[in-house]
Amino acid sequence: MYQALYRKWRPKVFSDVIGQEHITETLKKQVAEGRTSHAYLFTGTRGTGKTTCAKILAKAVNCEHPVNGDPCCQCPSCLGLENGSFLDVLELDAASNNGVDQVRALRDEAIYAPANVKKRVYIVDEVHMLSTAAFNALLKILEEPPAHLMFILATTELHKVPATILSRCQRYAFKRILPADIAKRLTYVAGQEHIDLTPDGAELLSRLADGALRDGLSLLDQCAAAGGTVDSRAVLEVLGLAGNLQTAKLMEHILKRDAQGALLLLNDLYAGGKDVGAVLGELSTLTRDLLLRCTAPEGGAALLSGGFDSATLDRLSGNVPSNRFLYLASTLQRALADLYYSADRRTDAELCLLRLCDESLCGDLTALESRITRLETTVERGAVISAAVNENTRAAKTAEPSRPAGGSAAAAPQTKKPTQTEDAPPWDEPPLPEEPPMREEPGERVFDIPPDAASVRSTPPTPHPARTAAPASVPTEAKKPPAGSTAVSGSWWRALSESCKGQLPPMYRAFLDLCGGTLEGDQITVYAPDEITLSRLDNDRVRGVLSAEAEKVSGQPVRLLLRVGEAPSASPEENLKSLLEFGSQFDNIQIK
Repeated sequence: MYQALYRKWRPKVFSDVIGQEHITETLKKQVAEGRTSHAYLFTGTRGTGKTTCAKILAKAVNCEHPVNGDPCCQCPSCLGLENGSFLDVLELDAASNNGVDQVRALRDEAIYAPANVKKRVYIVDEVHMLSTAAFNALLKILEEPPAHLMFILATTELHKVPATILSRCQRYAFKRILPADIAKRLTYVAGQEHIDLTPDGAELLSRLADGALRDGLSLLDQCAAAGGTVDSRAVLEVLGLAGNLQTAKLMEHILKRDAQGALLLLNDLYAGGKDVGAVLGELSTLTRDLLLRCTAPEGGAALLSGGFDSATLDRLSGNVPSNRFLYLASTLQRALADLYYSADRRTDAELCLLRLCDESLCGDLTALESRITRLETTVERGAVISAAVNENTRAAKTAEPSRPAGGSAAAAPQTKKPTQTEDAPPWDEPPLPEEPPMREEPGERVFDIPPDAASVRSTPPTPHPARTAAPASVPTEAKKPPAGSTAVSGSWWRALSESCKGQLPPMYRAFLDLCGGTLEGDQITVYAPDEITLSRLDNDRVRGVLSAEAEKVSGQPVRLLLRVGEAPSASPEENLKSLLEFGSQFDNIQIK
């Protein structure tokens, strides 16, 4: 009767176990020195040799003539355990015997001595499937078993095993087997079984095994059943995979943002019987390799999957930023996770390809980032902008004869502005929003100023032609008090604060209205009603504007002082003077 390759070629001694030397050497030494424990816990992913090492250890502790810790496989004990005639080594599946009753029955029969060998061994596979009550029933006998009893527990999910069980066992972690070791073992088994396995086929099978030798042997058994030479092409055809060449071609369409080509290639793969989940999976693996190639070009070779050669990776990763590969990888991972619950896997795969080709379809910040990145790339290249400038130049030359005469005067000042290209006149460039001048430009106003505060400046602005008189303002005597005098009139401070408002952002205007001020010699003192107002005005920008305007009023350099409190009250004469100045602005008001 035919037997599967992974069963036929299961290792019988520790020396045949592949890729777990850190465990097999320790177990061999324990057996050779007679220092074996009463409980072991083997952890690791599937197909890494947990159950195999448990069976070898059960034979080794019962072997009559062990060879350096390995069973001899020739004594009656080894032969009886190998063919199953001895019942002293019992293998249990915790997934189907996970109740407390089964564990109690095991505990009751474990106290009896073995019939044919030295030790009774219980191998409990998938021990994490036991219930809480079953674990509790196992604790006592696991902690203090009889001398003839040994437990070997195996699990793929260590986090589900209680800490009370972990503390009573010697734990050994089985790692994933390297692809090179799997390929070497597959080549050896294929030679013994007369299977024509090529090196590229063995390499592809080792990668598809994903660190599990049992999976690699099962895939080899499946490919060999089809007959003929087992090469990479035959593996892809038998297993229904997309293949490296087609995956690389699909990635080329994605990086070129060719959605039509990507969808057509996916349709060809789907029509050929390829699974869309496998296509996206291989695409995700390629994206990971490209991302590692970009982020760790020197020391990241050991992290690559090995399914694509260096020339292909260099060709695909050229001139592509790493954030693009990061977006592709995250999108593919989400699509693969959602594919399991999908009602139409093909449609979801096609939508995933569309999002990979155009980030703007994702509908989040990635779309905006993509648009900005593409715009920056276009600006760096200069192709689109140059075309637009040339188009504007041709349009300007065509429209120049029909420009009205009055427009030439308006356009004259604009010709003085510097241009970046000699061919494009400045008036043909699209207008850009002008930023307000900074504080260090004293001749310009940032915000609107009431007309009555314009005359506070030392150089008044040019009046509009339509106006017949200068705007109403504070009299000249209020602008420049005599040297050494004290200016405390309300009109003086109002005029000064209004002139300052024109050079400050709106958020400071309301705070200036709440304050008062005095000018004593070369010192101007601003009185704020509270600490909040003082903190808002106590900054370099406000101080600079207040000092500059006070210097214009006083005609000399001044010192600025901000404090909390009320401004000194003006005398009756100064109040009357301010009232008269206010009334002089109106023709129909007479103050007596």
